[in-house]
Amino acid sequence: MAQSSNRLFDEIARLATDAAGAAQGVRREVETVVKSQAERLIRDMDVATREEVEVLREMVLAAREENERLSARLKVLEDRHSATEDAKPTSA
Repeated sequence: MAQSSNRLFDEIARLATDAAGAAQGVRREVETVVKSQAERLIRDMDVATREEVEVLREMVLAAREENERLSARLKVLEDRHSATEDAKPTSA
């Protein structure tokens, strides 16, 4: 009886080991499929890359600085124009 019990336990242990190995294989396969599907989904969504976002950010900052510079220049020109208009004699 002891011999058959040992063989039974050996078989159960072997089956458990095989099942654990198969489960790991299935897990790896599922991870691979999920990862490839997620990458495909993101690629199909036409999401911008980090580099593209950084370039766009730099462009926006440069445009904002240019806008502020032009606003200051316009104010100077408007003040100068207003001063010349005030200095003109009015004819009556």
